[in-house]
Amino acid sequence: MVRYSSMPYLTENKDGTVVLRLYIQPKASQNKFCGLHGEELKLAITAPPVEGQANKAVQAFVARFFKVPKAAVILASGQQSRHKRLIIKGIAGAEARRKIEG
Repeated sequence: MVRYSSMPYLTENKDGTVVLRLYIQPKASQNKFCGLHGEELKLAITAPPVEGQANKAVQAFVARFFKVPKAAVILASGQQSRHKRLIIKGIAGAEARRKIEG
């Protein structure tokens, strides 16, 4: 596992997947990354946290942001929490880091 010291919310597993730790702000005015929230990356999402709508919006936004298919973004934990851990396939850790810093 590779940890990026300047990005505690981003790790790369030995299998080539990337783990992204997020703090979600639902019902926001627009979908966007908003900086850090502790050791997590804060993501504002317009969808409400009702019946999985926010989770689907998070997965769709992250897939679009990293230019990977929606199926490549897996919600590993935090289904009913603002604190989520996503596993992203199809992007290297260094490339994910560049896009976030971008």
